Amino acid sequence: MRFRQIEVFHAIYTTGSISGAARILHVSQPALSKVLAHTEQRLGMALFRRVRGRLVPTDEAHALANEAAEVFRRLTSLQKTASNLRFMTDGHIRLAVVPSLGLQVAPLAIARFRDRHPHTTFEVQTLHHDDLFRALYERSCDIAIGYDAPTHPRLKRRDLADGELVLMFREQDLPDPGARIPLQDLQDRELLGMTTGGPLGDLFNRELQRLEVRVREVVSNQTFYIAAGLTRCGAGMSIVDEFTAQAFAAPGLTSRPLSPALGFKVQCMFLEERPPSGLIEGFLKQFSIALGARGPTPGS
Repeated sequence: MRFRQIEVFHAIYTTGSISGAARILHVSQPALSKVLAHTEQRLGMALFRRVRGRLVPTDEAHALANEAAEVFRRLTSLQKTASNLRFMTDGHIRLAVVPSLGLQVAPLAIARFRDRHPHTTFEVQTLHHDDLFRALYERSCDIAIGYDAPTHPRLKRRDLADGELVLMFREQDLPDPGARIPLQDLQDRELLGMTTGGPLGDLFNRELQRLEVRVREVVSNQTFYIAAGLTRCGAGMSIVDEFTAQAFAAPGLTSRPLSPALGFKVQCMFLEERPPSGLIEGFLKQFSIALGARGPTPGS
């Protein structure tokens, strides 16, 4: 199948009709019917059958549709990459961070960096951990910052700081806590968001399994700041990273690191063939300073 045939097939399959496909492709219905007929003849099989005035995909069409969707996903990625390449300038930094670093650390680093470099502009996006590499690959960011980045042949990593998971709670819900909270003390406790996806959620769950500690997850979510917000509203205690806990610090709301300590690395990531420019290197230094300027974790 040539690309035009794939395009026509995909449009008919997704819209369910020749007329719908014609509208989104901005061509006439007879022209699309001709392309479809030629495609079916070339393949030697029917892709659609007309049932009660509607085009119904055959089993063969369903099988081809998955492959066609992948072609269009890659095409979209290619178009996005080509578009992003046009806007690469030395005075512009495109940053992707995990949501918890976007609450306080990234804004502080950007503000301080722009104090020294007022002509530098930024484009910032918060992404879940699994989406960071895609953003680098598609050139929608120059640098990505997250936690314990996975290994990848095209990915380079650099440690910026250490971090810990903490238990966040209202003081009235856990009076007289020690400097650290033993994980065993969480046995049969209700918790929020401790199964957050990504390396930190995996880290916490592995330790629970190792120590044979069972907790009751009453609200699951994919971002630590939602768990922290729920804790602030009185929904229960939550396991979050220390940067989220610091950003949500407020009277009556506190956090403690765990025992044993559940540590992780804050890392910047970039493609091997696209190392950071001098401008970005300067920003990364400011980001590292911002990580250290967040203040001590309560109880540490």
